[in-house]
Amino acid sequence: MITIQNITKSFGGNILFEDTGFKLNRKERIGLVGRNGRGKTTLFNMITGYETPDKGDIKIPKNYRIGYVRQQIEFTEDTLLKEGVRGLNHNEKDSVWKVEKILEGLGFAQSDFNKDPYQFSGGFQIRLNLAKTILSEPDLLLLDEPTNYLDITSIRWIEKFLNNWPRELILITHDRSFMDKVITQTVGIHRKRMRKIDGDTEKYYYQIAAEEEIYEKTRQNEEKKKREIQLFITRFRAKARLGGLVQSRVKTLEKQEKKDKLELIKSLEFTFRENPIKCRYIIRAENISFGYEKKNQLIKNLDFSLSPNEKICIIGKNGRGKTTLLKILAKALKQREGKITYNPKAAIGFYEQTNIVNLNPHRNVMEEILYAGRDTDQQTARNIAGAMMFEQDAALKKIGVLSGGEKARVILGKLLVTPLNILLLDEPTNHLDMDSANALLAALDNFNGALIMATHNEMFLNAIAQKLIVFQDEKVFLFNGTYAEFLKQGGWNDEENGAKKTDFKNITETQTEKIGKKESRKLRSEILAEKIKISKPIQKRIVALEKKIDSVEKKIAFINNQIIEASKKGEGSDIAKLSREAGLCRQAADDRFQEYEKLTYRLEKAEEKYRKKISGLEF
Repeated sequence: MITIQNITKSFGGNILFEDTGFKLNRKERIGLVGRNGRGKTTLFNMITGYETPDKGDIKIPKNYRIGYVRQQIEFTEDTLLKEGVRGLNHNEKDSVWKVEKILEGLGFAQSDFNKDPYQFSGGFQIRLNLAKTILSEPDLLLLDEPTNYLDITSIRWIEKFLNNWPRELILITHDRSFMDKVITQTVGIHRKRMRKIDGDTEKYYYQIAAEEEIYEKTRQNEEKKKREIQLFITRFRAKARLGGLVQSRVKTLEKQEKKDKLELIKSLEFTFRENPIKCRYIIRAENISFGYEKKNQLIKNLDFSLSPNEKICIIGKNGRGKTTLLKILAKALKQREGKITYNPKAAIGFYEQTNIVNLNPHRNVMEEILYAGRDTDQQTARNIAGAMMFEQDAALKKIGVLSGGEKARVILGKLLVTPLNILLLDEPTNHLDMDSANALLAALDNFNGALIMATHNEMFLNAIAQKLIVFQDEKVFLFNGTYAEFLKQGGWNDEENGAKKTDFKNITETQTEKIGKKESRKLRSEILAEKIKISKPIQKRIVALEKKIDSVEKKIAFINNQIIEASKKGEGSDIAKLSREAGLCRQAADDRFQEYEKLTYRLEKAEEKYRKKISGLEF
């Protein structure tokens, strides 16, 4: 268990956290959310001791082991398997089978086990660091964007693995679908504070939005009441017979705390400019093949066509040719065999992961966007920079000082300059935070042109893909259906042979009593009956309270109108009587609100309790 208590942290005048914290309890799997630059990685660094808070405490139990996947590459063994064994605890050095299972799950083949770790790409070297961290079986596992280095089958494998993780976990990822399948609680960094709730990100964002809406309505109502009281004081200050009422309202104003208006948080919001085209096919690929070496072909005999409004996703393991195919379609590479036909009016926009290095570090954001389009003026470039969350002076920041996520937004901004009818995107979410990824998903969904996108993000695959280009079993082929249909009709072959057969509970040393499907259904019915028995009276009382609160609020509004009329007529005795009546009504409303909040909390806890019970059953 870790307690993060009243911490404050700032860099160069930029406050990340202010007098905030949360508690991590046993066996909790927490999803840490918040916009890029709001302190998620900084919090990890403080938990591991690499940084310290300016104020406050992070209390960690003695001998509590923390595992954090480092980006530094430092290997001492001459084979992958030997290096993996280094991750095992001293009393498990003979458990080589665990190492093999973890490495295979993360995408390494058995033929890789005797290779030197330095032979692998940077992404696979990070996977090796991830494997060693998992194998060390820490009390707390910290994962910062693990899906950036994994392909889709490895992501699906680690999702199952983490669902069986028997100790604590804190996860940072832009992949909301992945996070929601793994976590039990969400912690959000929002307005320099940390907020923890039971449940997934959807529940967290809904709760934050609802609370801020209530806060703003309350603030507006209080401002309105203050104006009314101030008007009463101004109007009747000189009348001696109303002196008591005036002084009472003066004291009321002095006691009221001022609620500041919430600072507007800018969200990424944009649309791609469209260049409509009418034709049967905008791209047609016929029997295309490519390999950097003739003996090793990444793409062989691929046929497909792309209609003007069609959305196709490319899926498969890393290093199999997804990016290469996009480069060929973007005319950055030439296929060795076959033919690709483009409509003469095709207007292509290409987003590639490595395009970040092609940005001019000496230009500012606005200039980089300005030079991307022939007919772009400074105002248009500034508007697009604003849409990419580079407002005012931020649009003048040099490219060289931007973070990876900020550079990714600049590249997206450059795609907005020119009207397009084809988007070619290579893992566009890798450097975006969750909010920005959601905005991109909305923009792609609304784009009326054609799209070909390589992605491992299953939320995007389920929401966007109408067809798939699949790299699997050393082959590439077109699947004429959605991602859900692909999984239903067999999905990933190596998942059948590998990940699905992995005994995750054995690897993570957990034991769960198994019951049959018939018993599960019976137990489920019993749990639902118990849930209804507990929840129904609470729901009934909540509905009754809502009606009473609504009735009291209407009565208060009626009395306030009467007070205003009495004030105009100068009827002091009526004003005093009505004010007392309004005060009693407000007290009654406050009492009912308190009861309403308590009941709502009880209902949410009950719903969560029974949801967890049901989710643990097999059907």
